[in-house]
Amino acid sequence: MSAPSLQFKEDARRLSADLRHRRIIQTAMGKYEVVRDQRQAAFQDWQAARQLAADTKWEAVNHLDRYLEELVRKLEARGTRVHWASTGQQAREAVLGILRDRQAKVVVKSKAMTAEEIHLNEAMEHAGYEVVESDLGEFIVQLREEPPYHIVFPAMHLTRDDIKEVFQRKLKDAPSSDPEELTMVARRVLREKYLQADVGITGANFAIAETGMISVTENEGNARLTAALPRTMITVVGIEKVLPRMADLALFLPMLAGMGTGQTITCYNTLYGGPRQPGESDGPEEYHVVLLDNQRTALLADPEQRDALRCIRCGACLNVCPIFRNVGGHTYGTTYCGPIGAVITPNLRGVQEWSHLSYASSLCGACTETCPVKIDLHHHLLQNRRNSTQCKPSWWQKLAFKAFAPVANKPGLWAMVTRLGRVGQVFHGLVKGTRFDPAYAWTKTRDLPPIARQSFREWWRNRA
Repeated sequence: MSAPSLQFKEDARRLSADLRHRRIIQTAMGKYEVVRDQRQAAFQDWQAARQLAADTKWEAVNHLDRYLEELVRKLEARGTRVHWASTGQQAREAVLGILRDRQAKVVVKSKAMTAEEIHLNEAMEHAGYEVVESDLGEFIVQLREEPPYHIVFPAMHLTRDDIKEVFQRKLKDAPSSDPEELTMVARRVLREKYLQADVGITGANFAIAETGMISVTENEGNARLTAALPRTMITVVGIEKVLPRMADLALFLPMLAGMGTGQTITCYNTLYGGPRQPGESDGPEEYHVVLLDNQRTALLADPEQRDALRCIRCGACLNVCPIFRNVGGHTYGTTYCGPIGAVITPNLRGVQEWSHLSYASSLCGACTETCPVKIDLHHHLLQNRRNSTQCKPSWWQKLAFKAFAPVANKPGLWAMVTRLGRVGQVFHGLVKGTRFDPAYAWTKTRDLPPIARQSFREWWRNRA
């Protein structure tokens, strides 16, 4: 059993029994489905909108080469430097190279799941740069030295008292647990960092091939400051974020807001097309775009699961997933949690090591039903399970099946083991639910059904 699998099971067992944690998450998500349904009702035909969004992303994915070339050509025409990164290592090296060339010391960074995916913060800090998250939720979890908890809500698992405690400990400033006062504390700290920063790093929600522009959606305005104040701006974007046309944003921006947070439209929607042009008063002097593959083309080559590249990272599937609501985001141990994470992580990071995520599902289908771009999520989880069985088994699995095979293939030996099992179960009550119980994972919370006193073979023999 892999280390991520063991850690997942341990964390899931612990957090599913943590009533405080579950109460916080249930409260945070309590009204989500109501406001989501209200936003869906604002569309003239929600199912038709879903189909149009799915078709648009499917067109982009199936012609990714053409749209990427168009995007890059138009970005470069306005002076943007584009860096192709096949792996996370190449993307980190590209960013670190820019920082070295600019002799940077302080970096501000707005929300970017692609940067989390390639562990960019750790690489920059290891190289000696000061890195500050400018998104409030990301800033809070950075102070706690934790990864984001949720794709959209990084600090969902924290109460205002938890945030007050970390501000007192790390910033020495938290006058109360009032959300507005806590926000003002973070604002004072971050405004100073914006002025000190040499480089600003952002993620991207969409990349428009038709115009060669990067679309960034946010609720706080921090990404705009991250892009406008430092002299150098870097955007790290997955290659699957391409949309063919500018007009497509008329569908995708309200859809992203409605399914992600229940808003009619997100507060700030900004398009970046390049560095500051002659006659413009603000913006970066240099603009760099890092296009990240990191196994996305491998997923593109899979005809069964390539529709997972349609994902717009709205987080809707997490919000309706009964497993996520009970075990939380950190339990998954990977950048993308919830149903979409369970689908794409084995493809991005290795099926054998991460196959356990595909089993962390009730297969209820709520994720597929709510996905705005109609990704067949719960069927992909089944496909991942099938694919994991085709991987090379571990040594202990080989040993277990070698021991099982001769017993199962010899009726007399099987009958003897069954009779011995009936005897052994007499003593099972002495160890049931303890670490000495060989079926501990099951019997800790359930009864182990007793072995029948008479097997079907024995019953049939007596009948004959």
